Amino acid sequence: MHAGNPDRIPTSQPKGNAPSGIPTVGIWRSGGHLPAFDAEGIRAALADPREPLHVVAGPDGRLGVATGGDLIGADQVNGVPTYPLLGSLPPVFPEWLGDRAFLEAHRVRFPYVSGAMANGIATSDLVIAMAKAGMMGFFGAAGLTVPRIAEGLDRIEAELGGTGLPWGSNLIHAPNEPAVEKATVELYLKRGVRRVSAAAYMGLNPMVVRYAYTGVRELPDGRIHRDNYLFAKISRPEVARRFLAPAPADILAGLVAAGELTAEEARLAAKLPVAEDITVESDSGGHTDNRPLGALFPTIVSVRDEMVRTHGYTRPIRIGAAGGLGCPSAVAAAYQMGAAYVITGSVNQSAVESGLSPYGKQLLTKVGLADVVMAPAADMFELGVKVQVLQRGTMFGVRAQKLYETYTAFPSMDAIPAAEKAKLEKQVFQAPMSDIWDRCESFFAERDPHELERANKDPKHKMALVFRWYLGLSSKWAIAGEDGRQLDYQIWCGPAMGAFNDWVKGSFLEPAESRTAVQIARNLLEGAAVVTRAQQLRSMGVAVPPAAFTVSPRPLS
Repeated sequence: MHAGNPDRIPTSQPKGNAPSGIPTVGIWRSGGHLPAFDAEGIRAALADPREPLHVVAGPDGRLGVATGGDLIGADQVNGVPTYPLLGSLPPVFPEWLGDRAFLEAHRVRFPYVSGAMANGIATSDLVIAMAKAGMMGFFGAAGLTVPRIAEGLDRIEAELGGTGLPWGSNLIHAPNEPAVEKATVELYLKRGVRRVSAAAYMGLNPMVVRYAYTGVRELPDGRIHRDNYLFAKISRPEVARRFLAPAPADILAGLVAAGELTAEEARLAAKLPVAEDITVESDSGGHTDNRPLGALFPTIVSVRDEMVRTHGYTRPIRIGAAGGLGCPSAVAAAYQMGAAYVITGSVNQSAVESGLSPYGKQLLTKVGLADVVMAPAADMFELGVKVQVLQRGTMFGVRAQKLYETYTAFPSMDAIPAAEKAKLEKQVFQAPMSDIWDRCESFFAERDPHELERANKDPKHKMALVFRWYLGLSSKWAIAGEDGRQLDYQIWCGPAMGAFNDWVKGSFLEPAESRTAVQIARNLLEGAAVVTRAQQLRSMGVAVPPAAFTVSPRPLS
């Protein structure tokens, strides 16, 4: 292939160098169709990325695109129209966009994953649908009780058990609830959940390390086998380094002492990174550092390469991309940067299989690129950590921010001025704060009595728990479709949702009831393949029309 960009290529020399200096590689003989030299014809040729393309020079010197036909020698013309051939492009299948090592390691057809949207928004049905379509999905276990997670696993195993189709579940770092985090890991190990997406980890702890290395063993040929695959979702280089290094010796020793890893597993762990699948999360819904993928992804790739050299790893370490992937061009760009796989999140919340309420899904279909906002997070409220949420159609972002400002301004609920307190009780809590505290007492008496002990000693922490009541329930109201609370719905959402809505406008994917997770995925992949092919063709000097980089969704089988 040649990547020149001439205005004219004389066609008088079928072999060797054209007068302009552009080398030809042979002759293309037309079959059922002549080459396309106009914008419309070139775009039509790009519609099916599975068809090989040939770049040829026309009689007037313009570069064109040919399909079918034959590649021949100079003595095989026989009166059939022929054109000097400058190069050929092989097919681009959606399956080939990512890293083949990812496909082989996880036994999937497509390098595409649906993310673990918390509180069960990434439902069992969504995970099942993705697996049956040759992709992978993670169950949204974060925020659910361990028995509720077990119910989700039951449903997945009932459909996928024995099929060999891959799937996974989420493990969220819960600094306020370490017992729940530990119980979740123990459930996954007991149930044989082989793929886990670890999220919100700024460092390593025994729970995530235990999952990563349980079942590690040396095979007779000397290779090391891992039972479990940990996908580490990260957005900072320092966090990536922790997951790309072997686990700290003190954590491994503690796990061995507790009987939670064997001595042999700990020995082999010293040779392996904690995670061999690293998901680079850029600007996304929910917890996010709002980093642009174009800056973050290459940085993490450099960290990976550095860690491979430092530790002498020989096994593949796969880097995936997430965040902002709402249209084919964005997905294609992620693969072009070297993503082994892509993970989509926000766009799947509006899918039929999503656990979000019908009203919430309808809100998402109206989202524009700028209709999102950062708001205080329920799980790390006191630390000032924020999540990205839907702004359009809901007052959650404004009300949540008001609660955080009140928390930072006053030492206790009793210190809040009466008028301001009354306004919060009417607009936000829809009940007296004393009533909300009663509900918090009942909840934490069962869930975590330590929180009550701390609140009784620290009135500011008591205020935080009351405020967290609103932040925590607002996402559950959006899932349940709580009547009367529509303006308080907390819907995690990134700008990808706006890009997606713009892309599907006027197509069969515009209505919420038509948005299946699989059709979303297949169209994003198909579109990414077309965009990739268009860019390849442009790099060979063909005047590819701008419209060729826009792919309209269509039902795909």
